[in-house]
Amino acid sequence: MSLKKWFYRDGRPNRVARVLDRWTAALYARGIAPDRLVELEVPGRRSGATVTLPLVMTVVEDERYLVSMLGETTNWVRNVRAANGAAAIRHGRREEVCLEEVAPERRAPVLKAYLSRAPNARVHVPVAKDAPLAEFERVSPEFPVFRVLPRNGA
Repeated sequence: MSLKKWFYRDGRPNRVARVLDRWTAALYARGIAPDRLVELEVPGRRSGATVTLPLVMTVVEDERYLVSMLGETTNWVRNVRAANGAAAIRHGRREEVCLEEVAPERRAPVLKAYLSRAPNARVHVPVAKDAPLAEFERVSPEFPVFRVLPRNGA
């Protein structure tokens, strides 16, 4: 098992991954990384406390997207759904956003672009980064994709 896969066995970060995620999220929030690396802030669905984590943002046709490399059952995906998409992203500055879930049949191009930008995700997504779009269409129902929109009134 690769180290990258070991960090997120069973779709959940282990203790080491949680520490590393907190550290990298703090760096991303301060803008100390390429602009594709962001910190997501979302209210916890049970506690209401703000949960932060580092993510890779992908841009396709001038639209920004966030992808769950670990699939449907990750906490951040469930938290975003419970918050009706209300979240914030940080990269040097904080931006209030609405995350709109993309239908599975429209996810394939975003997943393909995401794997080009997020090399650590490749171990979790069972498709080669240069595979034909049809391969991404086959797995797209398993990997939630959210379009990043400005939050109304923000």
